[in-house]
Amino acid sequence: MPGTVSRRKFLQLGAAGLAALGTAHAFLVEPQHLVTKRVALRLKRLPEAFHGIRIAQLSDIHYGPFVGSAYLAKALELATSFQPALLVLTGDFVSHPLNRRNGPEGARHAEPCAQVLSQARSVLQVAVLGNHDHWNGAEIVADALRSSGIRLLRNQAFPVEREGGRIWIAGVDDVMENQADLAATLQAVPASEATILLAHEPDFADEAARFPVDLQLSGHSHGGQVRIPGLGPIVLPALARKYHTGVNRVRELQVYTSHGIGVINPPVRLFCPPEVTLLTLYRERS
Repeated sequence: MPGTVSRRKFLQLGAAGLAALGTAHAFLVEPQHLVTKRVALRLKRLPEAFHGIRIAQLSDIHYGPFVGSAYLAKALELATSFQPALLVLTGDFVSHPLNRRNGPEGARHAEPCAQVLSQARSVLQVAVLGNHDHWNGAEIVADALRSSGIRLLRNQAFPVEREGGRIWIAGVDDVMENQADLAATLQAVPASEATILLAHEPDFADEAARFPVDLQLSGHSHGGQVRIPGLGPIVLPALARKYHTGVNRVRELQVYTSHGIGVINPPVRLFCPPEVTLLTLYRERS
């Protein structure tokens, strides 16, 4: 009958339409669809005074061609609405400009990025650098962060005290660029005291587990950006192939890996929305 469409043709058209919708969603919708991920963790060595402490995490901002001030401000608002005691920033603040190589132009994205982050003046912000920060210009990124009042740890640690209790916040410089020195980072940290480590690349947990570290917070993986149900992430970067998503344990060490909030080329996310992480730490009671 003229004008009718066969079942096979109908299915082909339907599949093409779904593919087009999926592509549009992956490029235009999901990369902007921030979710809040609430995570509760129990640490054996957490002092009683820190039972219930809240920590917000933003990772892999990649300020640049695909992430701007309004989007970052929205992520920051979600993070600070949690009323955290600490906001940790686990690296990769910048991306290179479109159709350009990594370099100082990309590193200069750190200044507008840091200006947005500096709006959260009520919370202590602690950061480490990632591989993209080094690839574009680590010193430029570092200066922008410090100038905005963000505490940057490059193989350093410092104590946080509360009601007679104390924990340590440690941070290593980028692992992929061979800048991490965990032994030096922990040199002043008593082995008996609870330590939270910021390390951009999550698979560094294999090394961190050799030290008295209780929790590692990481990013880098982006969760793969594209995840296929039943299969998981399609492509993962080096040093994020073992502990690429969520909570994992390496002996006594717990490691949490955030999906991050930004993207790198191609600027897509599918079944892997950008994430603002809201962590609550509890003392594990025996």
